[in-house]
Amino acid sequence: MNKDLYGILGVDRTADDKKLKSAYRKLAKKYHPDANPGDKEAEQKFKDVGEAYAILSDPEKRKLYDTYGYAAFDGSGAGQPGGGAGGPGGYQYYSGGNGYQSFHFSGQDAEDLFRSMFGDMFGGSGRSGFGGGRFTGGSGFGGGYWDDGFGGASYTDGRSGGARRQSLDMTSSLTVSFRDAALGATKRIQLQDPAATGKNAGVTTLEIKIPAGIEEGKKIRLRGRGMAGTDGKKGDLLIEIHIDPDSEYTRDGLDLYTSAQIPYATAVLGGEAMLPTLHGSVKCKIPAGMQSGGKIRLREKGIHTEGRSPKKGDEYVEIRIAVPRNISPEARKKLEEYAALTGGR
Repeated sequence: MNKDLYGILGVDRTADDKKLKSAYRKLAKKYHPDANPGDKEAEQKFKDVGEAYAILSDPEKRKLYDTYGYAAFDGSGAGQPGGGAGGPGGYQYYSGGNGYQSFHFSGQDAEDLFRSMFGDMFGGSGRSGFGGGRFTGGSGFGGGYWDDGFGGASYTDGRSGGARRQSLDMTSSLTVSFRDAALGATKRIQLQDPAATGKNAGVTTLEIKIPAGIEEGKKIRLRGRGMAGTDGKKGDLLIEIHIDPDSEYTRDGLDLYTSAQIPYATAVLGGEAMLPTLHGSVKCKIPAGMQSGGKIRLREKGIHTEGRSPKKGDEYVEIRIAVPRNISPEARKKLEEYAALTGGR
C-alpha cells in the first residue's frame, strides 16, 4: 500500500518541523480513540497520523520516504538499503476502556516511536476524559507509555539490521490544569510492558507528584523508568509539563491576575467585598470611589512555590462594577435624585 504521509498530515512536501508538529498535534487530538469511543474510522486515522509523523519528523526516515515511498516502511523491505524492515516489530500502549492498542512501524526504534507518537499526548488536564495517550488526575488512569525497558530487549537499526543503543532516557509530556500546576497535585499513570501478554499483564501503576508552582516547560524526572541497557541498568523517564490556560486566572511569574465584580454602591461609598483567590476567598476593604478597571493587590495570594527556598507571589484583582439590570421604583427614584444632585456625573 502506497500511503501519502504528507497528505495524511495535510501538509506539503516542503513542510518544516514546526508545521509537521503543529499538524500532528491537531490531528492526533482530533482522532484520538478516547475522544472517539467506538469509532473505528477515527481510530485508524489516529494510527495513520501517528505513523506519518513518526516517519516524517525523523530526517533519515523522511529521506527514505521521499526516495522510496512508503515501501521503505511497509515491512516488505522494498527500497530499504540492506533489505528488511528492522525494528522491534510492535509496541503497545494502554488506553483505558479501549484496551491495548498496537502499532507496528518498521525501522522505528522505541525511543523515537514513544517520543513522536505520544510526546504531546501523554497527559491530562484533570478535566479531560481521555485515558489513553493522555492521563487524567484524581482517580483517573491512562497514559500511553512506550517502554522497551521492561525486558531489556535490544532494538535494531532498520537500515543495517545491526543492534544499537541510544540514550536510555525517555521523554514525554504531561498537560495539567492551571490550578494543579499552581497548587500542586498527584497524578497516576500506568506503564505497560509490551512483552507481557494478557489484558492486565505487565501493567505498573505510578504516582507522579506535581509540585506547587511548577512552570510551563519544566521537567519531572522518574528515575529508573526509562529503557534498560544490556547491563540491566535503566534510564529515566523525563516528563515535560505543559499547563492548560484557566478561564479566570493568568500568571506572570509568581503573580496572578484575575477580576471580580463589586456592587455599585460599594464602589461609590466604599466598604468590604469578598474577592476570589486560588487559596480561598478573602474579605477585602474597598476604598470609596473605586473605579471600574482599578486593581487591588492581595499580598502573598499568588503562586506559592515549594522547595528549600519557598516563595509567594501576589494576586492582582481588576475591579469591575456590577450595574443592576432591574431596580425597584424606590431605588430608581433615589438614583434620579442622585443624578439631579450631581448633574448626571
